[in-house]
Amino acid sequence: MANKALSVGRVVRVSVNMTPRAAPRKNFGILLVIGDSDVIGVGERIRFYTSIESVAADFGLDAPEYEAALNYFMQSPTPAQMAIGRWAATATPGELIGAVLTETESDIAVWRAVTNGYFKISGGATLGQDYPPYEFGPFDFSQCTNLNAVAAIVSAATSDSEDIEPCTLEWTGERFIAKTVATGAGLHINYASAPSQETDIGLMAKMTAETALPPVGGADAEKPEDAIAALADASSAWYGATFATVAAISDDEHIEVAKFIEASERMRMYGITVSDTRILDATFTTDIASKLKKLTLNRTVTQYSSTVPFAIASLFGRAFTVNFNGSKTTITLKFKQEPGIGYEQITESQAQSIANKNCNVFVYYNNDTAILQEGVMASGAFFDEIHGLDWLADAIQTELWNALYTSATKIPQTEDGIAILVAIVKACCEEGVRNGLIGRNLPWNADGFGELNRGDILPAGYYVWCEELALQPQSEREQRKAPPIQVGVKLAGAIHFVDSIIFVNR
Repeated sequence: MANKALSVGRVVRVSVNMTPRAAPRKNFGILLVIGDSDVIGVGERIRFYTSIESVAADFGLDAPEYEAALNYFMQSPTPAQMAIGRWAATATPGELIGAVLTETESDIAVWRAVTNGYFKISGGATLGQDYPPYEFGPFDFSQCTNLNAVAAIVSAATSDSEDIEPCTLEWTGERFIAKTVATGAGLHINYASAPSQETDIGLMAKMTAETALPPVGGADAEKPEDAIAALADASSAWYGATFATVAAISDDEHIEVAKFIEASERMRMYGITVSDTRILDATFTTDIASKLKKLTLNRTVTQYSSTVPFAIASLFGRAFTVNFNGSKTTITLKFKQEPGIGYEQITESQAQSIANKNCNVFVYYNNDTAILQEGVMASGAFFDEIHGLDWLADAIQTELWNALYTSATKIPQTEDGIAILVAIVKACCEEGVRNGLIGRNLPWNADGFGELNRGDILPAGYYVWCEELALQPQSEREQRKAPPIQVGVKLAGAIHFVDSIIFVNR
């Protein structure tokens, strides 16, 4: 007879409450290169890369995306990650992307054994509408030497079909992709289905509903600002963006993208390489840098290069190596190097023209050195200050969120609760002091708030103030709001110019 026993839980109850994982801070070191090559479909939109080798494997060595990635990864120290996004500069086809084939599945010997293959597929001009599938075949692959030849044989039958939307089959090196011959919105290809006869090519190519990715409809050509909006929606991971394309982008189109970045709720930057030599002339005031300066944009940065189309990627590469979690890690972009970017040899007046237009340039000096100067945004604000303040704002926002989100009980609406929030803000500011963004013992030369007045010295480099709860309006308290936490920070800045005076006595 089984032993009968009461549960210990009747007397001693133990429960485990796990704290939710804190939200991570944003990454302020990922550049998005936007290209118009058809390697990445509009359905996928964006891919992330950690090395130039992986970019080369996807795009080859001649694509604009590769050239921009090379400028980025060539920086020293080397940035850790980048992204490449797709701009549909021209209308795109409908696509059916098969799954990645294993080494065994892609062995040409397996495909050469097919002498009676059939491919059953459907497609049409309206996405989401069912079209009757059509069976193509028989196919004989016995003489094929690689999977590109297999794809060519199938394409010969499907590309001029009158029974379905004409399409082609491509082998990418790891998977098959079917694409409509025509381009534009609505065009699509449905999953492959089982043919009435053997062998099933769609099954072998992993293009059935059980294996392939969801069909992607064709798209009409889009403007650059449409692409940046789609990529902003596709991923929140990237911080900086620049175009590297075959298709030309007009100044007006650049400006529309820059305005989108400036207005976006999520903090980001946009970079443009300027090749127009008229920027060297102070009397010419309609170049892209001059136009952006007039708009006083804080989130767009330009660099002049007469020889390298995507030089701005190198500037981003150097800036995005900053680790804000370290000690004395923040930098100024002035004086930095740009490996692989040819320096400009220009006159003093030409250099001044570029500087007056708030444009950057990698330039040669007569002491046999070359430096990047001045490290500014289109508005004239310094790149490192915008970059650093974006990090600080995100750090404070994220840590305040985590305090509310991970609290096992609650943060009370009392002075003790407010003190918790204020302490969190101060801790983030201390990180800013450690990494060199915020400077100690400097005067506050702006309007004051709380007990801070113009001219006061900030020993800590920052001042955090929150109004007493007793002074908070009842309507605000009833909405469970904390009083505003105001923060004053004194940026450490950076020395860009030095004057030295020598006194001589005989």
